[in-house]
Formats: sequence, C-alpha cells, structure tokens
Amino acid sequence: MNDITFANPELLFLLLLVPGMAVWYYYRLHRKESDVRYSTLAPFAMVRYSMKERLRHLPFILRMAAVVLVIIALARPQSTLKGENIYSEGIDIVLALDISGSMLAEDFQPNRIEAAKNVAQDFITGRTNDRIGLVIFSGESFTQCPLTVDYDVLKSLIKPLKSGMIEDGTAIGLGLANAVNRLRESKAKSKVIILLTDGVNNRGEIDPITSAQIAQSFGIRVYTVGVGTIGEAPYPVQTPFGIRYQMVPVEIDEKVLQQVAEMTEGKYFRATDNKKLRSIYQEIDRLEKTRIEVRSYRRYTELFYLFIMAALALLTADIVLSTTWLRKLP
Repeated sequence: MNDITFANPELLFLLLLVPGMAVWYYYRLHRKESDVRYSTLAPFAMVRYSMKERLRHLPFILRMAAVVLVIIALARPQSTLKGENIYSEGIDIVLALDISGSMLAEDFQPNRIEAAKNVAQDFITGRTNDRIGLVIFSGESFTQCPLTVDYDVLKSLIKPLKSGMIEDGTAIGLGLANAVNRLRESKAKSKVIILLTDGVNNRGEIDPITSAQIAQSFGIRVYTVGVGTIGEAPYPVQTPFGIRYQMVPVEIDEKVLQQVAEMTEGKYFRATDNKKLRSIYQEIDRLEKTRIEVRSYRRYTELFYLFIMAALALLTADIVLSTTWLRKLP
C-alpha cells in the first residue's frame, strides 16, 4: 500500500506565510498611487479588458505556487510502501464423522447427523490457513474430502451426507484408521483428528485402540466426541402407517473414546444437545489455533525533487512573463 508521508512535517507550518503574501500583494496593489492623474475615468468605462490586463496577476500567482512547492519540498515528502509478511504454522485437521443409522435419533435437532454437520461447517468457517479433510464411517469408512484449504468445496461435500450412504454399523476403529492415513504423510506442525460418534465399535477389521496406537506413533492428536442424551432417545421408525417414534437406549463406549483421546494427548467430550455440541467444537477451535507471525515493513521513496522541479518551472515562467509579455512599466 502506498502512502505519502513527510520526513519534516513541522516545516509545513511555513505554508501559513502564503496567505500573508496574498494580503501584502493586495495591500501594495491598492495603496500604490498612479503617476498620471485623471479628473474622471468615465470615458474608459466601456473599454474592454485585454488578455494581458486579465492576466496581470499571473506572475504573482506563479510565484506563490512556487513558494508552496518549495515549502513542501523542504518538508521532504516520501512515498511509503507498507506491507506484511505472514508466516503461519499450519494445522492439518481431519473430521471423522459417524453417519450410521443411529445418528438419525432426534435427541438433537433436527437429528444427530444434521446437528453434527451444522457445527462441522461452522467450525470450518472459523478456520484460516489450515488444511481440513473429511472422513465418514458407519459399517465401512471412506474419505469424503482429502486435506484442502478450499473450505467452500469441503462444506459443499458435507451438505449431502446422510445415513445409508454406506453399509450400516459403527466401525469407529476403521474410521479412525482412515483419518490417520490421511495425516500420516503430513508435514504440518500439528496434526489433529476430531472423531464424532454416537455408538459402540461393532464393525471393521481394526479396533479403536489399535488405531489410536497408530495415531500416537505419527504424532496425531485425537479429540473424541460422543453424541447422545443420557438414557433414551426418540428414534424414527418407518411403519405402514407412516413414521412412528420409539425410545431407544443411548449406548456410547465412553471408556474407549476416553482411552483413545488420552493415548494421543487429546480430549474426550460428551455432547447431550445441540448447544453442548456447538460449545465442544468452539473449545476445540480455541485449543487448536494456528500460530501466525506477522512482520511489517516500510519502504520510503523521496519525492521532494519533483516539487523542486515544479517550483523551478513556475519561477522560470514567472520571470519570462514578467520580463516580456506581462512586463510592467515603472
């Protein structure tokens, strides 16, 4: 960004002399008595002013403008180029989201999976300079989006997520292992997985503890989030007469989720409603902030010579006009 600054701004107060020059010129012009006296000027009333007469004050105006430019030049105007170099320690984050059938329970509004999608999108919106990826799991697991800084694309891939996209079940270990695989070759200073589930590991070829050990070996921190109210939750069931609700027990393997978090120096959270879930993601957001180092710089370019050259041009014009075309008789 370019700005104009002055090395000696105090000299700009000399500009106050310019109005004084104008007053002095006006006073001298009207106090001067003519050497030729007339009894009346009435015969000259209809005489039109010539161009030379109209421009008789031009030399003085040029002189005043030159003085203004000289004063500005003495104040040393400078063009200032300002900028910032930003260095950041990036964080690579993978969101591992459970989309199993139990995520349709409506102890969250409108249900668990939609609530999880909403807070995940808000979390992504609040990040800067971090690569974020998305892994989904139920009975199987796959990568919905690799690590990216294109947050708009990532959020657009979250919107269509729904239960039933892949085989049902809860393969927590497999989902975690898939997320670890996304981060194992990462060169980021900090590598994080946020794993959200509402159940107990009952599918997959790898258990959560083994996946946590792998995450630990790669220096990956895992935050685990269990979603579900305490006790029972309303679950929609399709019947010949439409959707009916039945109460189903909420079963979350909190012990395993806590162990996974502790093994990887992360933290376990329990969300029992939308508000609590949102506050959990906000806390994780505070815990995992990118460190940004900003270095400011300024580059100065002297501009006084431009004003000096302009002042010399005006003074030259003043001298030429005063001694030729606009010359005044004594």
